[in-house]
Amino acid sequence: MQLTIKYFGLIAEITKRNKEQFEFSGTLINEFLETVYLKYPKLKETHFQVAQNNEIVSKETIITQTEIALLPPFAGG
Repeated sequence: MQLTIKYFGLIAEITKRNKEQFEFSGTLINEFLETVYLKYPKLKETHFQVAQNNEIVSKETIITQTEIALLPPFAGG
C-alpha cells in the first residue's frame, strides 16, 4: 500500500522533510515503524506519537488509512 507520511517538529528536522510517500506491505503500526527506523535510524532514539485518521494510535493498531503522521511530544501551558 502507498502511504503518505507527514512529519512534524523535531521529526521533520531529523528526516529533513515534512512529507513523503512510502510503499508499505505490512499491516500494523509497529511494522511500519520498523521500516521507518531502517530509513531514519535516529528516530529510534526519539520520542514521538503516531496518528492515523487524526487520532493518536498504539503500535498494535492496524493500518487502515493511507495517511500517517509522526508527532513529536507537545508542551502545554
